[in-house]
Amino acid sequence: MSQSSSQIAEVADSLLRIEMQLRQIGAWESKAPPPEAFDSTQPFCIDTLEFTQWLQFVFVARLKILIEEDRTLPSVSGMAPMAEEHFRGRPESGEGLIRELEVMDELLSG
Repeated sequence: MSQSSSQIAEVADSLLRIEMQLRQIGAWESKAPPPEAFDSTQPFCIDTLEFTQWLQFVFVARLKILIEEDRTLPSVSGMAPMAEEHFRGRPESGEGLIRELEVMDELLSG
């Protein structure tokens, strides 16, 4: 199934809102983790990265590349439940980020 330009624009807008939420909670980093942190075989690199690092340096970065190169976007996304788990019991609220990830999940998964 081909993706419409409006869906691609909505995904790009959603990526910007996810970045804004990461910045708002102080989780946006100016420097990438060391390359070996990305060699994990675990989902979300859970053993080598914080979830917010994975979002920034893997999820957001890869989706931006797919959009820029006019490639097919993923057809399944389940980021919001992982974010809910990440923020459970933490002092910072991830509510805004979780909402934005729910939007992204809906855009990609339909």
